[in-house]
Amino acid sequence: MSASIAYIPWTQKYRPRSLSEVIGNEEAKRKILEWIRSWDRGIPEKRALFIYGPPGIGKTVTVEALANDLNMELIESDASSYRTEEAVRRLAGRASQFGSIFGRKKLILFDELDGITGSADAGGLREITEVIKTTRVPIILIANDAFEPRFASLRNLCLLIEFKKPSKVEVARHLAKICAREGIDAEEAALKFIAERSGGDVRSAINDLQALAQGKSKLTYEDVSWLASRDRKEEIFNVLRMILYARDASAAKAAINMADVDLDMLLEWIYENIPYHIKNPHELAAAMDALSKADIYRGRIKETQDWSLIRYVIDLMTAGVASSWSRKSSGWVPFKFPERIKMASTSKEERDLLSEIGRRIGRKCHLSSSRAIKEVLPYLRIIFQNNPKMGKGIARWLDLNDEMIAYISGKE
Repeated sequence: MSASIAYIPWTQKYRPRSLSEVIGNEEAKRKILEWIRSWDRGIPEKRALFIYGPPGIGKTVTVEALANDLNMELIESDASSYRTEEAVRRLAGRASQFGSIFGRKKLILFDELDGITGSADAGGLREITEVIKTTRVPIILIANDAFEPRFASLRNLCLLIEFKKPSKVEVARHLAKICAREGIDAEEAALKFIAERSGGDVRSAINDLQALAQGKSKLTYEDVSWLASRDRKEEIFNVLRMILYARDASAAKAAINMADVDLDMLLEWIYENIPYHIKNPHELAAAMDALSKADIYRGRIKETQDWSLIRYVIDLMTAGVASSWSRKSSGWVPFKFPERIKMASTSKEERDLLSEIGRRIGRKCHLSSSRAIKEVLPYLRIIFQNNPKMGKGIARWLDLNDEMIAYISGKE
């Protein structure tokens, strides 16, 4: 097996292809299948299904596996693609009224509904509601929390299906199956520890398993017990240093062997930190260009499942970034945890503040709140922390209050 193929994320390699492979939520899966089959008898009273529950527990893969089992044409998109009325009509308007040209039944999926926020996105939610009222094909919505006030109109039109976190036993059993297929002799106690630590997040459990077990023939409890106490950030900091300050392309690529996070997470770490280390605008642009190309290949892998492209992702995000700049940084620059990942674990008060900041940025930049937070806010932080005068002007333009300015500047 080539080195590049070895780095296939196990979350993708073992992504369920059939409903029978989805962990837990047996009653929820039964109700979904029953609702889908009811369309064979005519359009049901509830033309849409609303699946909700915590992230990482299999909501999206359940729908994808269902479509695969029933040989349905799945029309799938996330919040970034349907936040406006026009975008929803373009995605689902015609599709909701006509069958597939390939003779297969259609299934429309609106994923990550939580990402639709603010008045700029209200048109998208309204149009989804209108599409559901007249659709002639099944529509499924997915969100973490179906009971947010902005989803009230949608809820009235949908059959609600709750997904719950799978048990520790179910997660450990799934990890055992992966180990068996990878030829790894894993101790039951080790798998139970990983499962318990994941808190029901299957993606997290599989990522930890791959980081700990890949390339081994045996996995013991001692191999995993350090997760409870060891500061894993130090390892990723070392990996980032090896990539950004590598003496040559080979050294940068070699750093990938030390990373105990998957490639998606590593890309987030690199994306977050290179603006702080690369001060020359032209060199920063070149590094970002390499990283964006890595992201494009990553997207193609997701669409085509052609894992031979993974070598381009690895080359561009390591050697490509390292060779894009002079590798000279003035003074000591600390590494920072990816803001886009940190958002998922913030408190409710902080999430509310972030949402309001995102709405104000979005109004000026014509973006959804979620995109504003993910794509614009990290750069505002750099400006506010390194050029207060410019930051003050931007704050006035965005109409940010003192609390928001303090949050962005890191002066809370």
